[in-house]
Amino acid sequence: MTSAADEHRNVAGGFTERVRGARPGAWDDPAPVEGWVARDVVRHLVEWFPDFLRAGAGVDLPKGPSVDDDPVKAWTVHSDGVQALLDDPATAHRTLSNPHIGELPLDQAVDRFYTADVFMHTWDLARATGQDERLDPARCDRMLQGMLPLDEMLRASGQYGPRVEVPEDADVQTRLLGFIGRTP
Repeated sequence: MTSAADEHRNVAGGFTERVRGARPGAWDDPAPVEGWVARDVVRHLVEWFPDFLRAGAGVDLPKGPSVDDDPVKAWTVHSDGVQALLDDPATAHRTLSNPHIGELPLDQAVDRFYTADVFMHTWDLARATGQDERLDPARCDRMLQGMLPLDEMLRASGQYGPRVEVPEDADVQTRLLGFIGRTP
């Protein structure tokens, strides 16, 4: 089984490739999330997660420049901070507490809620910036299988749009994207 640190290193690495591969003018191009542009995909990840960690585990991540000023550096500082947290042996003994999810080992909480979010938003950033949209099929399958039984709860959370119907014989990435409300 892969550690949360290794999972993040892999998933964040794919996102980082898309961040670094975006041409400068692409940051204001529309993203697949309604009302967002490419830089908003980075903004979302850089802004929600530090508050989640601070409130649930008392962890403060390093803060980079504004996504508006430098989306590449903002992402890099943030991602490096998350990786350092996961690589720290003390993290294995820490807990995240949240009124909606209860208590979880910190590394598992990062993997389940944040790394999964980075993975799905990799497609959004790739689509917005005209880059390679392919995602790891095995991870797509694991995520989809884990999310299917939670369909009603996920929709009620407001974090996912209405399911987009895709052909039954569609590949797993297309099925995952349709499930989370994206039009592949």
